[in-house]
Amino acid sequence: MTCLRIVDPHDNALSAVGVDAADEQIYRDLLRRPRATLHELAAHTGRTTVALRRAFARLEALGLVSRMAGRPVRFLATRPDVAVSALISRREEGLAQARLAALAMLAETPRTENNSPEELVEVVQGRAAVVQRFTQLQQTATEEVLVLDRPPYAQDPGEQNVAELERLAHGVVVRGIYDASALEIPGKLRLAQESVAAGEQARVSPEVPMKLAVADRRTAILPLSTDESSHADSAVIVHSSTLLDALVALFEVLWRSALPLPARPHDAGETADLPDPELFTLLAAGLKDEAVARQLGVSLRTVHRRVSEMMERLGARTRFQAGLLAARRGWWGEDT
Repeated sequence: MTCLRIVDPHDNALSAVGVDAADEQIYRDLLRRPRATLHELAAHTGRTTVALRRAFARLEALGLVSRMAGRPVRFLATRPDVAVSALISRREEGLAQARLAALAMLAETPRTENNSPEELVEVVQGRAAVVQRFTQLQQTATEEVLVLDRPPYAQDPGEQNVAELERLAHGVVVRGIYDASALEIPGKLRLAQESVAAGEQARVSPEVPMKLAVADRRTAILPLSTDESSHADSAVIVHSSTLLDALVALFEVLWRSALPLPARPHDAGETADLPDPELFTLLAAGLKDEAVARQLGVSLRTVHRRVSEMMERLGARTRFQAGLLAARRGWWGEDT
């Protein structure tokens, strides 16, 4: 869910397109007083006319204002939507040129023959560095991102992966396999289901062997250790190689054996006769009874009672049979 934020008039909202706070305030003042002269603006803002002229020169170069003919001196503010769109386009062109320059620099970098190990594998140390490289890997993906998700985490597992949502919005295919233990973390299942609602293809496995992310089958990042005490403080970056091919093959094997992550019933348009939808979703995700109790905020005895009631309504003697019956009735998300 996107939270709305009331913008303070003094915020430097245009800093991302190269406008400093002082010049932005002058632009805002001009928008409010479209016919004010230079001297009137100076009196209102407390700035000298010399300072205003310099500011207007910078704003004019950015396309935010234009000088009107005649006397006294007046400036006309360009419509914000038009002006800012132009600045964004200019900034995007600059970023595209920087990307091309980076490729050109890469071509100039001396390479040894037969792809030495130093070129194929990098070691990243420090949690902040790991988070940065993981974010960069996602942001550079143009076709597909493959993810194996399991604890421990370098980032707060209770926060949504904004970079992934941006890639999904740009049409990038994201496939994720969640270890069942990851979904036992409070709030993690909800975030995973939000990602599914945004377009992620997600599955659950009882045993995901490690954390992994692969972008466009060209670059991968994985932790150096699976030890819970390491907290993902170091990672390996793997570039195109037989090692990377093996990691992709591992993902595909796990994908075929994993189960689809169940969507939230009210989001998936489930039928009205679904018994205890919240409980069913947690069980279908592979959570143990203890984890289900924590997620629902009830006792373990209550979970056992509600599971028995649900199985009775389904006419199932075992949980496995209950899952089969639920799948036949369309209560479990379709295989993706």
